[in-house]
Amino acid sequence: MFKLSFSKQGQFCDKISRRNVLTLGATSLLGGLSLPGMLQMQAVAATAKPARAKSCIFLMLEGGPSHIDMWDLKPNAPREIRGPFSPISTSVPGTQISEILPMCSKIADRFTILRSHSHADNAHQTGRHWVMTGYKPNFPDGQAKGIPFNEHYPSIGSMVSRELGHRGAVPPYIEVPEPLGPGGPGFYGPKYAPFTIETDPVEPTFLVRDLNVVEGIDENRFERRRILLKRANALGAGGRGVGRAKTMDTYYEKALEMVTSPAARRAFNIQGEKQAVRERYGMTSIGQCSLLARRLVEAGSRFIGVSHGSWDTHSDNFTGHRKALVPPTDQAFSALIEDLDQRGMLDETLVVMMGEMGRTPRINKDAGRDHWSMCQSVILAGGGIKRGAVIGASDDTASYPTTTPYGVQDLLFTILDLMGIDPNKVYPDSLGRPVPLVTGGQRIDELIA
Repeated sequence: MFKLSFSKQGQFCDKISRRNVLTLGATSLLGGLSLPGMLQMQAVAATAKPARAKSCIFLMLEGGPSHIDMWDLKPNAPREIRGPFSPISTSVPGTQISEILPMCSKIADRFTILRSHSHADNAHQTGRHWVMTGYKPNFPDGQAKGIPFNEHYPSIGSMVSRELGHRGAVPPYIEVPEPLGPGGPGFYGPKYAPFTIETDPVEPTFLVRDLNVVEGIDENRFERRRILLKRANALGAGGRGVGRAKTMDTYYEKALEMVTSPAARRAFNIQGEKQAVRERYGMTSIGQCSLLARRLVEAGSRFIGVSHGSWDTHSDNFTGHRKALVPPTDQAFSALIEDLDQRGMLDETLVVMMGEMGRTPRINKDAGRDHWSMCQSVILAGGGIKRGAVIGASDDTASYPTTTPYGVQDLLFTILDLMGIDPNKVYPDSLGRPVPLVTGGQRIDELIA
């Protein structure tokens, strides 16, 4: 069944939870079977043009990573702006990034840095709603009053899911290790909701609940329940097996295929990966989530959203970035790009890493940096993106772009376009109003190989 999942975990400085979102539950008549409605995505729209990317891995650094301390250093700025980190050379002559990203520096020839991303929302939830959907939410940050953040507009993952549908044994849209905040289906409805893996693959006991039959139900009993469901659906349709009953029976059968599919089980079985590969990604949440994302792409998933939090560094920004936040991210991202490239998958897999904002250029009294959305860096690789490029530039304090500023709509437009989806396609919302997938954006041609 479907469920609403609410939790107080993972709150930002504004006291709003990352997990106040719609997620998909796991139980049904078959005992452990889930996602039948989601599997209605077999009937999908044709793509607008040949796709450069078959899948997208979206790494969301929730809270806002510091662009000026990672990707866009200003060593000549005053001390109260530049911070303690020094730039280092990369594998791309002339391109420098922070010393706290040594692994990424070695593979800079395989990804591109967009340094002129900019939008005008400095709040966490409203900013992330904008980033994930392309639309500004119609509620003030901090005053949502229990309204789900995905109430109206669908997220980029749900757009991809609706347009492209299945191409393998696993769901087309997956989130790990928790919901991506406003990453839900909005007015598209639950069948385009993400399959949310609410356990962390770094845990030794990691298990995807929805792929396992309820304890105590053996194969014979499971099969009897499947037959009972099929007969019940046929009776509901007057024994004719037509119309909605027949349609839903098809979806339950598809869901059953996933539960019993060896390919799906293999994809989620990260414990079956070679230990050396797991250690290359890092035995951390973002490391193992990134490795699982690669496995899910191999199995056919279209859009995998990886949530990695705690980047809201209002105090002790530099210790947090140097010791806790950047090292596992540096290791995970570099391993993911190298792994995809070595397997011949990078050219067809678009990887995007960003937060909902950057951090203020000026350091505050608590040795932290505050919210700053007017300039931030986005890292992109694969799926038709140039290799080894730096797109755009910021001013002497990394406060504002000095080149063409690219906004949220431009970025989402580019992602959809690279995946062969027409960003201008229109669907009616719950009130019948026409809503384009993306409104007001354009493709960022500078990014395209």
